[in-house]
Amino acid sequence: MGQQAFDSAAFLAHCSSHPGVYRMLDAEGKLLYVGKARNLKKRLSSYFRTTGLSPKTAALVARIVQIETTITANETEALLLEQTLIKEWRPPYNILLRDDKSYPYVFLSDGVFPRLGIHRGAKQQKGRYFGPYPSAGAIRESLGLLQKAFLVRQCEDSYFKNRTRPCLQYQIKRCKGPCVGLVDPAEYAEDVRHSIMFLEGRSNALAEELSAAMEQAAARLDFERAAELRDQIALLRRVQDQQSMEGGSGDVDVLAAVVKPGGACVHLISVRGGRVLGSKNFFPQVGIEEEVGEVLAAFLGQYYLASPERDLPGEIIVNAMHEDFSALASVLGEQHGRELHIRHRVRATRARWQQLALANAEQALSARLVHRQHLADRFEALAEALDLDAPPQRMECFDISHSSGEATVASCVVFGPEGALKGEYRRYNIEGVTAGDDYAAMQQALTRRFGKLREGEGKLPDILLVDGGKGQLAIAQEVLQELAVPDLILLGVAKGVTRKPGLETLYLNDAAHEFTLPADSPALHLIQQIRDEAHRFAITGHRARRGKARRTSSLEEVVGVGPKRRRELLKYFGGLQELSRASIDEIAKAPGISKKLAESIYAALHSE
Repeated sequence: MGQQAFDSAAFLAHCSSHPGVYRMLDAEGKLLYVGKARNLKKRLSSYFRTTGLSPKTAALVARIVQIETTITANETEALLLEQTLIKEWRPPYNILLRDDKSYPYVFLSDGVFPRLGIHRGAKQQKGRYFGPYPSAGAIRESLGLLQKAFLVRQCEDSYFKNRTRPCLQYQIKRCKGPCVGLVDPAEYAEDVRHSIMFLEGRSNALAEELSAAMEQAAARLDFERAAELRDQIALLRRVQDQQSMEGGSGDVDVLAAVVKPGGACVHLISVRGGRVLGSKNFFPQVGIEEEVGEVLAAFLGQYYLASPERDLPGEIIVNAMHEDFSALASVLGEQHGRELHIRHRVRATRARWQQLALANAEQALSARLVHRQHLADRFEALAEALDLDAPPQRMECFDISHSSGEATVASCVVFGPEGALKGEYRRYNIEGVTAGDDYAAMQQALTRRFGKLREGEGKLPDILLVDGGKGQLAIAQEVLQELAVPDLILLGVAKGVTRKPGLETLYLNDAAHEFTLPADSPALHLIQQIRDEAHRFAITGHRARRGKARRTSSLEEVVGVGPKRRRELLKYFGGLQELSRASIDEIAKAPGISKKLAESIYAALHSE
């Protein structure tokens, strides 16, 4: 039974002409698209005209079985509601900014000897936060400069508190050794103050202050100190030259969007106080609208409006205008308590900024599309090598990682024609198998992965890659048969006798169908790429799990010994090593420890 056609005429006959938001849904009630309109009836009528629709819009309209509308008091309210719904539901036909990471800040901790570092997420630690920056790379550049110029520590507090002698950073003159008392707190506080001035964008005032201090040091014949200050000023000026936009000033974000068949790119350059904090490329998912203005309007709404913590400049320069920019500027300005100007026609320095952002966006999108085409060619080659009717749309690869059986982790990576689908990667902590038994580990991982298909969860891959020889392949066959998984292509990848790349032995579906591919085969390169990514992802998970296990004290497993009692015990004995050497009677002498609890503690410490 086919899908019932949407009666657009009947719907439009009763549609309001007020401002509002509309939501288009398919036969299963899933949200396809969210839009806003100054006039709902006029905007929605444009979707159902007989000619002039783009292919993507026609595809959307063909799936519509229901449209819901919400009338708002004005266009601004419609804009806010639209952004809320897009952020919550992420409809497939909307332009979506795939930037769900938290934004990085430079963090300066509290204390006598504060540390500088990169921070993401909730601001729960006490201290000062500078930013947000467009990328972590931009922060690392700033921290690298500060470490060279002012030698403020960047090590973790746990590392700092346990030093008995200065580390390598002190030896290479990147830290003054506050961990072992090699710097006076007042001198360190002055270095911190200078770092703050730089992070606040007051580089000129900082350079003038350092120049005055250098002259004073020279006047009192303290030439060593004068030379240190001279080097700081030179480094600061060099960075100012690198980071300044010629003739630029103020707080500005420069945005340029480029749209081509196959994708879109928005390049952002952040300028604060005339200083470039960094730049970043964004590749939004392009929906039914493909005009540059539409992409920019969607980007502005999701980048600034849907993220109130985002730093808002006083001016945004774009390479195309859109009717929504006026409302966006008004809402954003009100939200952040400052006036915002969105400009397109600019001259002189700002025009050069605009051209620079546009050139970067064009280059980035071209490189991305070339990479995507290169990957598509590899998928075509694999389809040809395996004699498939069409290139696979989803490939999964499993790998196992452990150290002598410790902290075994299985990885599952997913690839499609556009590349790695990292949001669908999975790791499986393997439990209850004999240490080092890779076959049992693979069996457990595959059973957990494909067992969910029976429950209606997860997608079925076209090709399942298993890193290993005939044994791993047999395990995969056994699991798939036991779970009655529908037919899929099973591909085993075994390293050759020399274990060199390019000499892999491949098994198609079973051990009887053994074959190899030429070392220069694009199909083999794709298999190697996915296999290597599964290996990397497994090792990363294994190392994290092993590190966590080794950091976990045996005391954490003892019932009745909570965090406070653990601290008191370790303090009483002077550390875990001394506690491990103690007898049951000696442990029972510690404050708050009964004889029974002492026995449990002793057993936990000597269980291996």
